[in-house]
Amino acid sequence: MEDIEEGVNESESKNSIEGLPPNPTAAIVYRQITRTDPLVLPCKNSLKIKAKLSDDYAESGCITEDCQSDFCPQLHSGAYADIGFRSTMEDVYICADNFVQNSGLKNHIDGPSAFYAVFDGHGGKHAADFACHHLPKFILEDETFPSDIERVVTSTFLQTDNAFAEACTLDAALASGTTALAAVVIGRLLVVANAGDCRAVLCHRGKAIEMSRDHKPACSKEKKRIEASGGYVCDGYLNGQLNVARALGDWHMEGMKARDGGPLSAEPELMTTKLTAEDEFLIIGCDGIWDVFRSQNAVDFARRRLQEHNNPTMCSKDLVDEALKRKSGDNLSAVVVCFQQQPPPNLVAPHSRVNRSFSAEGLKELQSFLDGLGN
Repeated sequence: MEDIEEGVNESESKNSIEGLPPNPTAAIVYRQITRTDPLVLPCKNSLKIKAKLSDDYAESGCITEDCQSDFCPQLHSGAYADIGFRSTMEDVYICADNFVQNSGLKNHIDGPSAFYAVFDGHGGKHAADFACHHLPKFILEDETFPSDIERVVTSTFLQTDNAFAEACTLDAALASGTTALAAVVIGRLLVVANAGDCRAVLCHRGKAIEMSRDHKPACSKEKKRIEASGGYVCDGYLNGQLNVARALGDWHMEGMKARDGGPLSAEPELMTTKLTAEDEFLIIGCDGIWDVFRSQNAVDFARRRLQEHNNPTMCSKDLVDEALKRKSGDNLSAVVVCFQQQPPPNLVAPHSRVNRSFSAEGLKELQSFLDGLGN
């Protein structure tokens, strides 16, 4: 792809033939799709699977009502990644504020269209590179996109997983896996698809709304699915080997996947919402970010930074740098997507009749912690 930033050496370019990912021993790459990227690849598979789990407005997990229908998101985004304390970099990300308009797609879309993603590789970087290269192309080439966006996104996760399995049969050295989280904005509709432990958090007037669920093997819902698929959870690890319950790739690991299913699933969970004027920004981060940030804490931190400079790229770097200061031991990638051109407004807290020793931010962090105990 022509979207690779500086630092790619010649040997890596030679290995990127026939759409296969480069050699993971080559130079570290932070990959970002830009406005001029040509994105074409055929897509034939289709499968309708959808889980509407969304947002906090109704607290029930359903799509929000179509209120404030005149609101139109004004997108600007940025991203930043760092190898952290690891010896190799296995994260890649995508930022495309004009996903459909600059792809040559003939389907007409009123309003913005964008695609953002973070892929957190494990056991090598091949699967993350492969997903970064193929998943957005499969979306664009589905004939029903963007009218059937939720079905298309789910289908392309599974299609990317199967395509990588085929690539691994041609070259066993590609064997690896990756978690994947993708966010698509079509008009006012935000669709987040997640397979793994990356996380997307929406800032709704200062409040953190989790737009994804971490797929850890010990989670009760995932544990039931794993055991029903013939797997098991040992000390928090899937089949005693992986600390995620969903991922793309990992076809080389015995007992994890099969053509008719398996304990390690590539099927994403979807959360959708209609954006309103009170939705300020979205944070997408790999698990290295969330190892040291709670969702509300990250929103509070990012909101303050955006109020200072209103620059999503600088905000992404601020999040990564802060995670490093907090001793996160993983690769670090963060994407920040702002839905309005203005910085987040100052919020006026209601006057309290009771003297308190906690700050408002501290109380929100405590509430976030208590809410997490109930999950």
